[in-house]
Amino acid sequence: MDNGNDQQIDVRSVVEAVSADHSFGAPLYVVESMCMRCNENGTTRFLMTLIPHFRKVLISAFECPHCGERNNEVQFAGEIQPRGCCYHLEVLSGDVKIFDRQVVKSESATIKIPELDFEIPPEAQRGSLSTVEGILARAADELSALQEERRKVDPKTAEAIDQFLSKLRACAKAETPFTFILDDPAGNSFIENPHAPSPDPSLTIKFYERTPEQQATLGYLADPSQAAQSEGTLGAPSAETTSVPHGTIGATAGHRVIAQSNSTDISDNLFRYTAPEEVMTFPSTCGACMKLCETRMFVTKIPYFQEVIVMASTCEDCGYRNSELKPGGAIPEKGKKITLFVRNIADLSRDVIKSDTAGVKIPELDLELAGGTLGGMVTTVEGLVTQIRESLARVHGFTFGDSLDESKKNKWREFGSRLTKLLSLEQPWTLILDDELANSFISPVTDDMKDDHQLTYEEYERSWEQNEELGLNDIDTSSADAAYESTETTKLP
Repeated sequence: MDNGNDQQIDVRSVVEAVSADHSFGAPLYVVESMCMRCNENGTTRFLMTLIPHFRKVLISAFECPHCGERNNEVQFAGEIQPRGCCYHLEVLSGDVKIFDRQVVKSESATIKIPELDFEIPPEAQRGSLSTVEGILARAADELSALQEERRKVDPKTAEAIDQFLSKLRACAKAETPFTFILDDPAGNSFIENPHAPSPDPSLTIKFYERTPEQQATLGYLADPSQAAQSEGTLGAPSAETTSVPHGTIGATAGHRVIAQSNSTDISDNLFRYTAPEEVMTFPSTCGACMKLCETRMFVTKIPYFQEVIVMASTCEDCGYRNSELKPGGAIPEKGKKITLFVRNIADLSRDVIKSDTAGVKIPELDLELAGGTLGGMVTTVEGLVTQIRESLARVHGFTFGDSLDESKKNKWREFGSRLTKLLSLEQPWTLILDDELANSFISPVTDDMKDDHQLTYEEYERSWEQNEELGLNDIDTSSADAAYESTETTKLP
């Protein structure tokens, strides 16, 4: 076949090339492949590229010169993300520009428009790179494809679809407001934020833990017999569950127990305050391969803060490791806003505990990260800024794709430079942790927190919307309270 200047190579070479971690300016690979419509040979082109503010993708495009068949697909060159993501884009009436936003839909993502009770399941539109307008137009075209035949067979259904198509096309022309939801358990879908790195008032991003059903859909299949064994083991007291007294294991061994799991940051920072009174070891299920693994847990008290639970899991089958820091005790009645005025090198060494629900703000950079963006972590002020920089470089594009214009490149370069200068303390700056559940912490440099004038704590009442998002509005503890009071009354002489 004559493909002009395109060079044809075998499939194995393409796989090896696109699997390598190379820089961009990647070449276009062309392979000969069979057309599924006419069974003749067509041409498939592969291109590895980087989507600005997102990550690496592999774009493939097939074309058959015999029957004219064409299709394209987007596959992700990286890995499945640790958590799923859900994008909510509010489209206002008359806002035409919002339809030009770039949208990456992975093969596991679902698109929803609640106002129309409309849903595009993962299998309906496979991995694609498009815009909001393009996705709506494609959905309308696919629904209207067989309308003429449908009117002959089932006129009522055809009429209902016509009415729905008129509503869908009205949304596509911004005649009516609607919500565009992109939900991806794999975490590999994306809606462009043209204001990045500043927050987008129309776009909300939430990250969540996958359910076992979603894990199975993504290919993390568990052995049913082993899953049943795991449930039976966890449901009853196990002889493997051990409680190791503090005097036996000691702080040094406790150091090792946590450090072997994932990161030394957790052990280094927590053991600075106190060693655990006891370390519990019990069986659990791996979050990656769903096989049995071991989890270690201990409870410790951090001065000026609260009781926390440290959990570390290790899977010997797949090598998955995970460390988590969970708050102990009751849910606080109020949220907490922590403000640190960073003035000197000592401030960069302050300990920071950031929970999953805490948002991060740096007003001098107009930087705001929503709760859940970086997950929970135990680190320092310097470590937190480094994590932000690495996260933005990985997800939001400090390295640039071929479709990003020069003005946006300069904007990102300037922002990256300003973010790096925070650690050199060329000028004072402010770090704000806003935690709706008050489970975050920045350590003071004085014995009495009131004497640390660079650190302020402010409590606030959560709004109804915040409580609703946290699931607190539906909690009813009246039955438990009544049972507890009756038990206490029975105990009285």
